[in-house]
Amino acid sequence: MRDRPCANSNFLVDFGTADPRSASAGFSEVVFPAFTLDLAGGRAEATDASEVASTGAAASPFLVLRRGVVGSLDLYAWWNKARRGKAPLRRTVKVELLAEDRSTVVLTWRFRNARPVSLSYTPLRAVEGSVVVETLELAFDRVEMS
Repeated sequence: MRDRPCANSNFLVDFGTADPRSASAGFSEVVFPAFTLDLAGGRAEATDASEVASTGAAASPFLVLRRGVVGSLDLYAWWNKARRGKAPLRRTVKVELLAEDRSTVVLTWRFRNARPVSLSYTPLRAVEGSVVVETLELAFDRVEMS
C-alpha cells in the first residue's frame, strides 16, 4: 500500500522463458483487457476471453503487448507455432508494476494459459524515423492479481 498512486511507466513483462530485464522482454506498452463479470441469472461469474468476444464487447478481450523491434524472433516463433496448429506451449505471462526505485513490485498480474492470437507490426515508412513496433495479442484463461 502506498501514499501516492503509481506511475504507469515502470513495469516488467515475464513470459517465464527468459530474463524479464532483457532487451527482448522490454515492452513499451501493456494494454489490459476489461475484467468483466457475467451477471446473467443473478449470479456474478467472471467471463473468460472467448465469452467476452462472443458478446461483441467494444473492448478487446485480449492482453496486448507492444515493444520496439530489436531483431528477436521469439514472439514470431510462438505465434507461428500457433498458426501451424503445433499446439504451442501455453504460458503464464506475468506483468509486474514497479515502484519508482524499479526494485519494489507494487502489483502483479498473472495471465494463466496465455496463447498468441495476433502478431502485427507498424508500417515501414522511409519518410519517418520512428521505431518499428511489434504488437502481440494474447488470449488467456484467467487472470490473478497479487
